[in-house]
Amino acid sequence: MMSDVNAVADMPLEQVDVSRAKLFEQDSWRPWFARLRREAPVHYLAESANGAFWSVTDWAHIKEVDTSHGVFSSASGISIVDAVGDPNGVERQARSFISMDPPDHGPQRNTVQPAVAPRNLLNLEPLIRERVIDILDNLPVGETFNWVDRVSVELTARMLATLFDFPYEERRRLIHWSDVTTNVPQVTGDDSIDMHARNASLMECATAFYALWTQRAAEPPKADLISMLAHGESTKNINENPASFLGNILLLIVGGNDTTRNSISGGVIALNEHPEQYDRLRGDPTLIPNMVAETIRWQTPVIHMRRTALRDVELGGKQIRAGDKVVMWYLSGNRDEKVFEDPDAFRIDRPNARQHLSFGYGIHRCMGNRLAEMQLRVLWEEILPRFRKVELAGDVVRLPNNFIRGIKELPVRLIPN
Repeated sequence: MMSDVNAVADMPLEQVDVSRAKLFEQDSWRPWFARLRREAPVHYLAESANGAFWSVTDWAHIKEVDTSHGVFSSASGISIVDAVGDPNGVERQARSFISMDPPDHGPQRNTVQPAVAPRNLLNLEPLIRERVIDILDNLPVGETFNWVDRVSVELTARMLATLFDFPYEERRRLIHWSDVTTNVPQVTGDDSIDMHARNASLMECATAFYALWTQRAAEPPKADLISMLAHGESTKNINENPASFLGNILLLIVGGNDTTRNSISGGVIALNEHPEQYDRLRGDPTLIPNMVAETIRWQTPVIHMRRTALRDVELGGKQIRAGDKVVMWYLSGNRDEKVFEDPDAFRIDRPNARQHLSFGYGIHRCMGNRLAEMQLRVLWEEILPRFRKVELAGDVVRLPNNFIRGIKELPVRLIPN
């Protein structure tokens, strides 16, 4: 069987399809994107499971698209997938502020922005640390366990429940709803997905949050996300629009789940693959903040974002037509050799680690980026005094998904100091 390097090298350029979910499940995407960056950083694919689309794979052109919202619109969706039809005939293509352009985008985003403002993060840090300590102190030392479930998912679920003021004992439901949101065949490559069951789960999510909304709307404003939306001038009526309501809820759930969860897991993988960096980190914990930025670059939890051209435009010497689907491959931009020296290496002291594309750019830059960084920083500040190593103890199981770079199983053993 040909290696992935040979397979993509021998393939006609016009047939290179980097949207195939298997590339990410097998972690074999690197040579595919490397060829596009080298030969066609703005690349057109005429036929795929996701229809025709442009791939933008180098750092500079991704940033250009992401900051040109007057030319490249989010209104037709932010993933490579087009509208997902409901098998019952009811369209549930949820619309949120991330899939809006100005002037509609700003007021809705600004309503929930205070939840992750610097002052609120200062208030959240002691709670994050308390929960990190509780999780770490209850892990089985010396035994093999799944780090994803016991740490990555658990910490994320606890923080999501806090941000929404969602029933704490039901916090894992938030993770489930986040997972099913991106579980569609065009993203996973799995045609056997039961879309009836998927949409039933999303309706359970909508029902649960409608109940919370009704409660919070009747109470004085509080600092949780649902209360902010229910009392915000530009969002207080979105519960009257089912697609908008569910869309904004799912955006906040997925946004709060995937970046943090998969970067927590990705950091463990990176340090095990680069043991000399683990030694450096143990020797100098002041490198943790920069290591966090490098982890988010190296892992790139959100693989791509999609825009739609509003008019004919030239990009990278290629003519893009109005209505064309344009996909920014953040995972590839974070491996751009012109920006990041030896980009596949994990370097905790990388001087430009914060120039990564993982949070996007422009008006749609991830609003929870500082919260994600804080959770990762606090986690590693508490790991280092407890454990000499979080040691990989088996094969990593990745998700087949071209949107979220997800890790399902990460078997580890804890080696105490």
